[in-house]
Amino acid sequence: MQSIPLAALTKSQITRSIFVIGSLFFVFGFVTWINAILIPYFKIACELTNFQSYLVAFAFYISYFVMSVPASFLLKKVGFKNGMLLGFLAMATGAFIFLPAAYTRTYGLFLVGLFTIGTGLAVLQSAANPYITLLGPKERAAQRISIMGICNKGAGIMAPLVFSFFLLRPEDNDVIAHLSELTAGDRNTFLDQLVRRVMLPYSCLGVVLVALGALVKFSPLPEIDTDHDASQSYRDGAGKTTIWQFPHLILGAVAIFTHVGTHVIAIDTVIGYAGSMGIPLTEARPFPSFTLFATMVGYIAGIILIPRFISQLHMFRLCTLLGTSFSVGILLARANVTLLGYHADVSLWLVVLLGLANSLIWAGIWPLALDNLGKFTKLGASILIMGLCGQAVMPLIYGYLADLHDHRSAYVILLPCYIYLIFYAFRGYRIRSWKS
Repeated sequence: MQSIPLAALTKSQITRSIFVIGSLFFVFGFVTWINAILIPYFKIACELTNFQSYLVAFAFYISYFVMSVPASFLLKKVGFKNGMLLGFLAMATGAFIFLPAAYTRTYGLFLVGLFTIGTGLAVLQSAANPYITLLGPKERAAQRISIMGICNKGAGIMAPLVFSFFLLRPEDNDVIAHLSELTAGDRNTFLDQLVRRVMLPYSCLGVVLVALGALVKFSPLPEIDTDHDASQSYRDGAGKTTIWQFPHLILGAVAIFTHVGTHVIAIDTVIGYAGSMGIPLTEARPFPSFTLFATMVGYIAGIILIPRFISQLHMFRLCTLLGTSFSVGILLARANVTLLGYHADVSLWLVVLLGLANSLIWAGIWPLALDNLGKFTKLGASILIMGLCGQAVMPLIYGYLADLHDHRSAYVILLPCYIYLIFYAFRGYRIRSWKS
């Protein structure tokens, strides 16, 4: 199919395209935020330390660093829709790898499956993010990204709850609490049965991903010419010869790295933090959904407020300041509260509120980082996607600190991340020369 410049798309084509891309972001969210339940689940089933359990996030997200630039060349060679089909097939392959991994209770094989799923997702993200950023006026990019975020986080709210229904049962609490008292044979039998519960949901997920790839391949979504559109919609960056001559982009990639690191820590560690306060796993499983719901509230606020009442830049700055404040509160605040039936330290709910602070940071970074890239826009988007490996690195640092000290103290890793985001929001995005 011949590529179409974005400027040539009709209003109905744009609406249809946003709907299809929104569906993709729903799939991204469902597959991604399953990790929030897999981390504590594998920690028990495969008898892991905190650091080892967060290899789930590392294996999944490091694929973005490995695949983002190759994905841009793949999309350029095979086209938007064919590339997305290949992405879905890679994700399905990763889901099917879970079957032998569960049957043998081999944690390393689970990590291979997660890396494969992440590889396919990196291809899909490389296609979808620049598409939705460029699909309309630049000053309303945060609105469009917020709509995609609602699709993503709406699926994320569902995913831990749906998968925990298959993976966890109320009677597991007593067995898990006394696991060390069981004989080696009884413990292994229980853990084998526990880990094999992933086989049914991941079999279904693999089939669904194959079907979605076929649907997108034959959908009315047009092939788009982002290179042509970028050169027309953004100034061409005259005199620039390499991508490294755009400091605001490189600094933006670092901002993406720190932002997604804080975001995934808020979601993937909250169950473990609740557990450190004596809340059992089967009762703590809604907390990632609480955090993602807070993120959705932020997205809805962005759609309503930007740009009519507040610019996306000022909202970006406000979110970075909120994140810093909540992080300080997590480390320092100490007061027992009862909320939604849970009796816990107030810092647990501040972790949940990080979802609100993080909601519009991503939408703030993308338009600023892609500004004025011209013909380098597609490669620049891939560089930003590489920044998603922050989701791989930051949870490992958190897990190491939690093993070394405790879960609360480990949240200190959030502070340098938010301080950098404040720098980028107020100063870094305006830097156009490394000499300055």
